[in-house]
Amino acid sequence: MEAFLKRTYYLNGGYDNRDGMSKIRARMEEVEGEIEANRIFYLSVPQEALLDVASSLADDAQSEKGWNRIIIEKPFGSDLQSSYQLTHSFLLRFKENQLYRIDHLLGRNTIENLAVLRFSNLIFMPLWNRNYIRNVQTIALLAMEPPVTLDGEDVRNEKVKLLRSIRKLDTSDVILGYCKPTSGSQGATTLCKTTPTYFAAALYIDNARWDGVPFLIKVGRGLNKNRVEIRIRFCHVPGNLYLGHIGHNSNLANNELILRDVPDEAILVRVNNKIPGLGICLDTSELNLLYKDKYDKEVPDSYEQLVHDVIDGDNHLFMRSDEVAAAWNVLSPVLQEMDTNNIVPEQYEQGGRGPDKAVYLWAKHGVQWMDD
Repeated sequence: MEAFLKRTYYLNGGYDNRDGMSKIRARMEEVEGEIEANRIFYLSVPQEALLDVASSLADDAQSEKGWNRIIIEKPFGSDLQSSYQLTHSFLLRFKENQLYRIDHLLGRNTIENLAVLRFSNLIFMPLWNRNYIRNVQTIALLAMEPPVTLDGEDVRNEKVKLLRSIRKLDTSDVILGYCKPTSGSQGATTLCKTTPTYFAAALYIDNARWDGVPFLIKVGRGLNKNRVEIRIRFCHVPGNLYLGHIGHNSNLANNELILRDVPDEAILVRVNNKIPGLGICLDTSELNLLYKDKYDKEVPDSYEQLVHDVIDGDNHLFMRSDEVAAAWNVLSPVLQEMDTNNIVPEQYEQGGRGPDKAVYLWAKHGVQWMDD
């Protein structure tokens, strides 16, 4: 840490004007001397100042003796139109391969492991389609086609194609909620009602691999469980000989692949097995790879991973301009419906499972939400 702090400097000045950037440039040139100098600029600034900062940076702070890379913190706009304007302004000043739009969730080890699981394990490859997968509780890396190579541009090409294949969201397939305020003040109640803290949706991908398979997304605050995971449920076994030995809920017999990030990173596979003893009675068990038990090493923080990738010039975990636009294109119709009050958030209790309507949404698509 001491060695790192010796390389750390603080400058007092405006970051959104030429004087401030000129001061930064002078200090960097003093430190760099005559050597080849590469520069990374991390723009963790208010959205309203972002374009001014970018303009000043482009004119007065870039290195002329090496590469320059710009890290931009999300959100990347507030809707499709603002995202387009932001992208257009940046591309007037920088090249696409200089821009690294950072989202710490994409740096999680579980996300990186998803591609490894899909494309390096033969047992999963023939099963990864609508014929075997009944529903998925979470989309791009999971559902995209195999890229030509692991190069960032090839990976991002497939992610963009996947996002463009997502069917337009029907408002009846979207549930918004707000957590019941713990404060008794009127101000807190009003704020909660206008600020959704829960989002659930059922999406469909219109391509040959995923035709008819619902992709279910649920995210919220104040829920009964703090859990981040991807669940892939496989179809029923056709003509299952053991259906009468499974119990009253045949859905529990579906095989399931679970990639869990929180609370404990793990890969789990749910399979059916015979309970020891006389007669035939089936139970569901988990084949469990718990990372903290398997690997005695600290997993890097997601920001560590992402900043390391920026230094290496590896952009496969960062969103390209057309990927940002494709993602906003999926969600913008929902935002428009919210603005016209066609989607009204439903209140739910702190520590509960979320809005009651979500249960009916899953049932509508023939799904029993599994989170145990």
